[in-house]
Amino acid sequence: MAAGTGRIDMLRRQGEHALTRRQWNEAVRAFRELVRLHPSDADGWFNLGYGLRHAGKFEEALDAYAQALRADAADPAMIHVNRAVILSDHVGDEAGAEIALRTALALRPEHPIALLNLGNLYEEQGRRGDAVGCYDTLLAAGDTASDASIEALGRMLHLVEPASLDDPRLARLLGVVQRSDVNAHVRANGWFALGHAFERLNATEAALRAFSEGKRWGYSGVAPYDPSAAQAQVEALTQVFDAAVPGHTAVGLLSPEPIFIVGLFRSGSSLLEQVLGCHPDIAAAGELDLLPRLAWRQLAPFPEGARSLTAHAAREHATEYHAALRARLPQARASCRFATDKRPDNYRLIGLIKRLFPAARFVHTVREPRDVALSIYMQHLNPSAFPYAGTLQGIAHEITLHERTMAHWNALYPGDIAAFDYDAFVRAPEATLRPLLAWLGLDWAPECLQFQAAARSVKTASYWQVRQPLHTSASGRWRRYRAHLPGFFDRLR
Repeated sequence: MAAGTGRIDMLRRQGEHALTRRQWNEAVRAFRELVRLHPSDADGWFNLGYGLRHAGKFEEALDAYAQALRADAADPAMIHVNRAVILSDHVGDEAGAEIALRTALALRPEHPIALLNLGNLYEEQGRRGDAVGCYDTLLAAGDTASDASIEALGRMLHLVEPASLDDPRLARLLGVVQRSDVNAHVRANGWFALGHAFERLNATEAALRAFSEGKRWGYSGVAPYDPSAAQAQVEALTQVFDAAVPGHTAVGLLSPEPIFIVGLFRSGSSLLEQVLGCHPDIAAAGELDLLPRLAWRQLAPFPEGARSLTAHAAREHATEYHAALRARLPQARASCRFATDKRPDNYRLIGLIKRLFPAARFVHTVREPRDVALSIYMQHLNPSAFPYAGTLQGIAHEITLHERTMAHWNALYPGDIAAFDYDAFVRAPEATLRPLLAWLGLDWAPECLQFQAAARSVKTASYWQVRQPLHTSASGRWRRYRAHLPGFFDRLR
């Protein structure tokens, strides 16, 4: 027994060390062995579920969390919250996610993270009133300076917009985000919420200051963007993927056929997917992270790792991807001719995608680059995944690299990439959309222009914008900030 206990303790230390270092596969191996030796170890099952989730093994993570519940875990409500995140963000089971969050709240009626996540889920579904109810309950019950309360206050500023700069919620949030005991990520989100509120009140200078603070706190402790390394990666991409692949499908006839929506963030990709998802022959699958995980983990260092990709491995990866794509679709939409994967930064992976699906087609969303730069600056993107987004200079450099990269792909695959102009679409929607549908071999469908009424979840920063009728107010927004950022926009002209 003593030897067994020692082995379990050693595995626990190894697993926890791997988790802190974000070495997910190593953590999974350690905790798998731990629960094999000690099947009633609730913490071991919980940590195994956490590691599996981050390793991209979502169904196995759900099973591990279920085992933790059976083992009488100390905080079952938090386990249900973790299961809800997987069900909503990775499995596409929003009904299951809502049940899990309500189960957590039945165990702890004022659980702040469950209330926050349930409010977020309702927002993604367009259920504004239900989201407000969750945030109201959280703000009434929780510590006003807790992470969840700060996040909820920021969301409420968006859902119930302040009528003036005198709104007490602005002062309340401003006071909280300046406290030194609030963690950097939450402070960043609070500053971004303030920035958007100030912008809606036409307080442009105050908005820009808030966004600047949001970037400062969001990128604190993160290595600064390295333009030289980013440029070297683009050069490596063009060298590794320097020729078009044969025009046949590696895994046979695909149903539905994937359409990859790519481009810069904030260039209209969420809007386009919402529009296309209203066509009777197109299903919207949202953002899938399987391809980025394949590139940056399994084929690391990418793109050099792709040189050793065999035809057999490509077929396996393609089959796995397509199964994940189909799993994200509602049963009623699984028989559609096309399914969209809206992952803007997949523009870097077009060469890899063509190795998996040589007949793949891409829709490249384009927009006035000065508006794109400003909009990226106003968003709290993941600093580890998008280091360029921390500064205006980094964003400008990314836009330049994006143009070079897309020029390379367009030269290799001129007939397989269609440009979709956001600014042209909001001015003349039918005239802009018809050619794209014709390129896909589809008939015109007027319901595409009723996208704002679509009853589907949107899991991006644009989830309220895409539920509004088309408007041109976002085109040319950069002009409002030109006086405050002298010279910057000239470089992007």
